[in-house]
Amino acid sequence: MLSEKTDIATEQNTFMRCLRCGECCKEKEMLLSNEDIKRLERKGYSRDFFVRFDKDGYAILRNQNGNCIFFDPEKRTCREHENRPSGCRIYPVMHDEDKGIVIDSICPAQHTISEKQKAKKGKKVLKLLEKIDAEAEKRRS
Repeated sequence: MLSEKTDIATEQNTFMRCLRCGECCKEKEMLLSNEDIKRLERKGYSRDFFVRFDKDGYAILRNQNGNCIFFDPEKRTCREHENRPSGCRIYPVMHDEDKGIVIDSICPAQHTISEKQKAKKGKKVLKLLEKIDAEAEKRRS
């Protein structure tokens, strides 16, 4: 349960605090930008280890045993938190095809995101998706 202190902090425009529940790391379809891929390759990972490409040319973060390839289920942490994909950095704000910019309802800390944070991260989501769409388009060509 979140404390009043957390709710007050959110209103003062501090960032959401991850509860480390791992819900966002289960069977996800996190899209990756070329920049995300290069960043993780610089850490020594083979592209084949963490990326799969769909039929439309989109790069998607792999899942393993029902979780993101980088999620440590015992510690409930990301093994590559400092180098995590841009979409993970923006989460739980995301784009819904029907509703536009939303906060993912599976996130138990969703209520700690202010409207100001949602709007700010929403702009980042749209910019990132535009970039990823252009990169997928190039792969299809």
